[in-house]
Amino acid sequence: MALVDSLGAAGAGFRSAQVEETLVALAATWPAQAPSFGETISHFPLGEEALRHLFAVSSICRARLVQQPEILLWLAHPDVAADRRGYGRMLTDLRNLAGRQSVAADNFRILRLWKGREMVRIALREVTEAAPLEETLVELSQLADICLTTVFDHWNEELRRRWGAPKSELAIFGLGKLGGRELNHSSDVDLIFVYSEEGQLSANFSYHEWFTRLGNKIVETFAAPDPAGSLFRVDLRLRPEGSAGPLVRSRASMENYYAGFGETWERLALIKARWICGDRELAYEFLRQHQPFIFPRNPTPDLLDEIALIKRRIERDIVGHEHLERNVKLGVGGIREIEFVVQALQLLHAARHPFLQETSTLKALRGIAQLEFLPQADAARLEAAYRFFRRVEHRLQIEAEQQTHTVPEPGEALQLLARSLGFAEETAFLAALREEMQAVRAIFQRVVETALPNEAAVADFSIFRDRPRAEKMIEQLGRGAAGFHVSPRTRQIVRKLRPLLLSSLAQAADPDGALNQFVRFAEAYGLRSLLFELLVTNPRLLELLAKTFDASEAAGALLVRRPQLLEELTRGETLDGSRTVALHLERLQSLGATSLRVDPVRNYRRRELLRILLREVLELAPLPVLLAEQNDLAEACLLFVYRLLDPNEGLTIVALGKFGGREIGYGADLDVLFIGEDPRAAQQLIGELALSTAEGSLAMVDPRLRPEGEKGPLVCSLETLRSYYEKRAQFWELQALTRARAICGPLRYEFAALARELWRAAGRRPDLVRQIESMLVRIANDRGSGNDFYDFKTGIGGMIEAEFLVQGLQMRDGIWEPNFLLAVEKLAEKKILERSDAASLRSAYNFLRACESVLRRWQNRGVSRLPATREEEAMFARRMKFASIEDFRLPYGRAREVIRSLRLRYLVE
Repeated sequence: MALVDSLGAAGAGFRSAQVEETLVALAATWPAQAPSFGETISHFPLGEEALRHLFAVSSICRARLVQQPEILLWLAHPDVAADRRGYGRMLTDLRNLAGRQSVAADNFRILRLWKGREMVRIALREVTEAAPLEETLVELSQLADICLTTVFDHWNEELRRRWGAPKSELAIFGLGKLGGRELNHSSDVDLIFVYSEEGQLSANFSYHEWFTRLGNKIVETFAAPDPAGSLFRVDLRLRPEGSAGPLVRSRASMENYYAGFGETWERLALIKARWICGDRELAYEFLRQHQPFIFPRNPTPDLLDEIALIKRRIERDIVGHEHLERNVKLGVGGIREIEFVVQALQLLHAARHPFLQETSTLKALRGIAQLEFLPQADAARLEAAYRFFRRVEHRLQIEAEQQTHTVPEPGEALQLLARSLGFAEETAFLAALREEMQAVRAIFQRVVETALPNEAAVADFSIFRDRPRAEKMIEQLGRGAAGFHVSPRTRQIVRKLRPLLLSSLAQAADPDGALNQFVRFAEAYGLRSLLFELLVTNPRLLELLAKTFDASEAAGALLVRRPQLLEELTRGETLDGSRTVALHLERLQSLGATSLRVDPVRNYRRRELLRILLREVLELAPLPVLLAEQNDLAEACLLFVYRLLDPNEGLTIVALGKFGGREIGYGADLDVLFIGEDPRAAQQLIGELALSTAEGSLAMVDPRLRPEGEKGPLVCSLETLRSYYEKRAQFWELQALTRARAICGPLRYEFAALARELWRAAGRRPDLVRQIESMLVRIANDRGSGNDFYDFKTGIGGMIEAEFLVQGLQMRDGIWEPNFLLAVEKLAEKKILERSDAASLRSAYNFLRACESVLRRWQNRGVSRLPATREEEAMFARRMKFASIEDFRLPYGRAREVIRSLRLRYLVE
């Protein structure tokens, strides 16, 4: 006790029972082989008063030092507490502490102990002001970086050894204060996980599942309690879709999400995005790819208003009225308002001034002042307030490393806080706090709440063919139906919506038509104020609506009839990924449909077709994938209805044509062949699928490819098929078997064997090429419009010629594959087609199929030729992403020339 009393006399600045008890406890547990406790304290590099200050304000540091007095011995080294530490030196200290032990052993025990002692060192330098604010922020951030990197490296290596290595990499990004290298003493670490590309490790184990396991291992390690201490709290709520979204996403999935659904708060979050660990090249590509989203070149007029709205929600929902003037982070005039001022000005100007694309708040603030986007006096006031608030925040959190930002009520805790910050009295501290918060709030109001972007820009109605009508329609959006009263709030939202709507419509091929659809949709929605607010706060959703109305009259009509589909289909992961036949059948089974009640199936089919169209509009998948999705939906609906009507499944149903190749487009008939004995089941199925109700029809089944065509029996036996194909079938009927695919029934395997046998025999015919050429001529004559240029399907170098080329090569060389693109790949693998020619053929064919898809989706019906009027041509060209029809003609003509030349070169007698 005499030793402790003498120490107390020497350092009387921070005296309390807790401080004295800590000194006694330390003296009692002091290692015998170490220099004496009294000598260590009296010669402490930062002075005894520094330790007393730390003990007075931090219960967690007191506990750590009593439990591990060797930390104090370490801090007593002159080069430990007195100097700042870079990333490399901190990492070296970790390795030295570990020695020959694995850092990951015993639930990362060494890492946890190292993190604990570093937190004491940083806190000590903080309270004694041996380190400036920037140094403290960077060191705390480096601490988190090293912990994350260490845990990631361990689990990445372990899982690759345990489950195999995907040919894909993961990058971990820090957001928020971690991204800005400005962590506090009890920060969550805001993270997002991104992997480079999708793939499969095995048939049942995708890359997504692998990286999800890796992400879960990292999160579990950080969340696990341990006697050696905690690591950091991990917060993943800033990822796309927040807690409801997948833990990890591919780079492509991230791009699709932010492009289609990214909101203002997500731009704010990504301003702070910084690579922490994992693949650095992937991180660079991710940030480069999303730079236009994070820093838009043309920010929407209400961007600042959205930021102000976000801040008001924080005050209302998180802080609470009673803490608004005492919460230094989220309260009125707190840290968040400084960050919002800086980030708002970054969003407005950083696209044109890359110098402002900075994750650090203080560095960005200085750049903003240097470019004079904020008066120098305001910038200096914000920086001073930021430094003051961060010091207050750190003192609050050093006590127990708890996430608190609220200044205590008057009393002992407030007195200690004021003294620690250098104030003689708590009243002086509260006055300084109030002054700083009021100054920040005034600047926030000037920049964010009132200095909205200039709205003098006149709305551009020149995009419309019928300008007066368009002006009237948009004006009426803010008026109630039949003259009903509209609230000022609704009129205000409409004013905000108008420039956003016009901007979206300006990208449309037919702004007049898209506007007409939008107005009809708004009228059908019901509470249009809710719709308009939804669209104003999520401009990407408005863009999606405009694109959909412009892309498809049929889709627009369905949304007008059932407006709730908009939110249903854009919620969560509904638009992500394809749905297989099996998944559709499982979903259909849950609808409660019966043979007497098939409308639930029709309703499901329309909803799913709209989902696929939205995926196409958002470019979430390439066209071949979207065609396969349409095919799987049609196949599932056909199978489900057939099983309702005929539970015994006596028929074998064979898909032919593009249905057989799993590549049908919008509005396509389903070419089928029925094998069996009883035609009634087939007739009933065709009738039910074609039946049109209020929910539409399911599909038109075309059975004309059966033996004898329309004159032949609807259903025939396998023996009849063999006899017909061997004796009376024309060559084109045997060629059609190239795409035959049995989808159900007891004879599907027997049919497959027979079809291949007959097909291969036909492929050996010496007149194969002549028969194909003859059929091409016949199709052009029978189905052509008289102007070959417009006939992209049946004309010279059209889709059918490409398909006949591939089918002819398949038959000649015995390569069975119903799908066109897969067949091209197999022909290239067998070197029947040169690789470069296969690529050219695929590109040309996909271009023509894109033309077909754009035209068919408009009214969801078959189209086989280009539009002929100038107005329709111009709209079509824009939907194909060409500025004019003249720009379209060159690649279109080139695609047809490629197909024609390849057919003449490869398919010769």
